[in-house]
Amino acid sequence: MKISNIRISRIQIPLVTPFKTSLRTADQVDDILVRVETDEGLAGYGEAPPTAVITGDTLGSITHAIEAFIAPSLIGMDLLNLDGIMNRLASCIQKNTSAKAAVDMAIYDLYARMLNLPLYQVLGGGSDRVETDLTISVDTVSKMVEDSLKAVENGFGILKVKVGKEGLKDIERISRIREAVGSAVKLRVDANQGWNAKEAVRIIGALEDKGLDIELVEQPVSAHDLEGMKFVTAHTYTPVLADESVFSPEDAITIIKERAADLINIKLMKTGGIYQALKICQIAEIYGVECMMGCMLESKLSVSAGAHLCGAKGIITRADLDGPGLCRYDPYQGGPVFEGGKITLNHTPGLGISHVPGFE
Repeated sequence: MKISNIRISRIQIPLVTPFKTSLRTADQVDDILVRVETDEGLAGYGEAPPTAVITGDTLGSITHAIEAFIAPSLIGMDLLNLDGIMNRLASCIQKNTSAKAAVDMAIYDLYARMLNLPLYQVLGGGSDRVETDLTISVDTVSKMVEDSLKAVENGFGILKVKVGKEGLKDIERISRIREAVGSAVKLRVDANQGWNAKEAVRIIGALEDKGLDIELVEQPVSAHDLEGMKFVTAHTYTPVLADESVFSPEDAITIIKERAADLINIKLMKTGGIYQALKICQIAEIYGVECMMGCMLESKLSVSAGAHLCGAKGIITRADLDGPGLCRYDPYQGGPVFEGGKITLNHTPGLGISHVPGFE
């Protein structure tokens, strides 16, 4: 069974509420969709969001990378030669991790469909149940409290609170949210590189002194400030999660060996897809470092790929796969079921998604 064609389309889905972090603001998902086809009539699907402030990828760069470099390199390759396909995908163009991720997940979807198995079973078995948090965008304190209460009402028991724009003001934000939602709800804090090292230690220390029981703090300092993140990790008790600092398996090794963070956030758009993400999982297993499965501003299609990997690997103990929960509607048919914070993986082949707009 050989790859015969790689096609792309585009999807736009409005968000329930604007997505705001210390890095950007967005009011819709605006992503590239990918369909990989074979000479025997099977097809697999993938998705790539343009997250220029993190990956450097734009709609134009993703489209051009797939059409001009990736598709010509992969068309004609035998699907059974999965390692060969993935090695060629990695080497046919530098960077462009989002474009690679979309094609990678489409090929894995296709591969699992060929085997007539759900993807999580192909990737290692694990569990068909995943619990995700929901992101609370950075905003006024009152709006963030309101959004947090609404999220809990909608069935989310874990909230990821975006901060990093107003320094010490973030202490009030998190305190008010904890007071509003109570002690049973887990709180994660994501600064998106918005603090410097000393500021991060001061803020995290204040949260600890207040007994706010924060599960983790994600990327407190700049992605390239390894010494700063080491300082934060060494001078706080709350676990530090490396996100933008980890794109590759090599990055993961550096973070772990330098003890720059306690946890690693895996995102397919950073790694370039499932193939490289599996390598990070293997490294994390060797060192006993737990991982989170995260996502960018993505719809159900690519988030489903992340959910299958999360379900397959025990070293991935946390999930931030809330993309579908941020969208106003689901344009797809089939696939995992997202109900509040609970994700139930499909038992149908591959990602289980049977209708993808733009490829009718």
